[in-house]
Amino acid sequence: MSPDVLGRVRHLRHAFGHLDGRDVLEAVVRTFPGKVAVTSSFGAEAAVLLDLVAQVDPTLPVIVLDTGALFDETLIYCRALTLRLGLSDVRMVHPEPADAAAAEELWLTDADRCCHLRKVLPLRRAVEGFEVLVDGRKRFHGGGREGISTIEVDLDGRIKVSPLARWSQPEIDDAFRLRDLPRHPLVADGYRSIGCWPCSRPVGADEPVRAGRWAGAAKTECGIHRVSKAL
Repeated sequence: MSPDVLGRVRHLRHAFGHLDGRDVLEAVVRTFPGKVAVTSSFGAEAAVLLDLVAQVDPTLPVIVLDTGALFDETLIYCRALTLRLGLSDVRMVHPEPADAAAAEELWLTDADRCCHLRKVLPLRRAVEGFEVLVDGRKRFHGGGREGISTIEVDLDGRIKVSPLARWSQPEIDDAFRLRDLPRHPLVADGYRSIGCWPCSRPVGADEPVRAGRWAGAAKTECGIHRVSKAL
């Protein structure tokens, strides 16, 4: 990681690190016009971040990784929420055909490789030209996310902004209620974190939010949120 990149991120943290939610999103969109994209799974809590995006600039590119293994409910929810919020540039990104074929049953034997082919490589192609990626990660989800900051930098030198990093579960629930946001249909079935269908399951009320992702394995992340520890 170059000193110039780290210096720029430190400057951004000094200027905007005290902000979150809509405020930090507005700040980075203003600072990096045309260079900001949003990544979203259209999962259990995605509507809160996407609602902020719609308030700030509904033309912001929203990148969705259609891995070929998403729940049908997720694809339906994606279309409905896009229309509901008026998002005008939702980009469905797919693996290359050869990678999709190679990953067909890979989740059974090598989940890391499966995620790399279905998610990491497609995202890498999709974010070319963007300097800032906005995501919906939150500290209360645990699984290694307890210490995330609202402004970070990934291993490729791209700035990562997590407007909801410091929000709590009650604050997320309040946003759904106050903004009358629709829930992902699988939330009613006990899913609190929703990714690909082979690697997601419902969780109990006493389990961590992301306990249903890669359940029974040491894996907690798909690999698209690899941030630098140099700050």
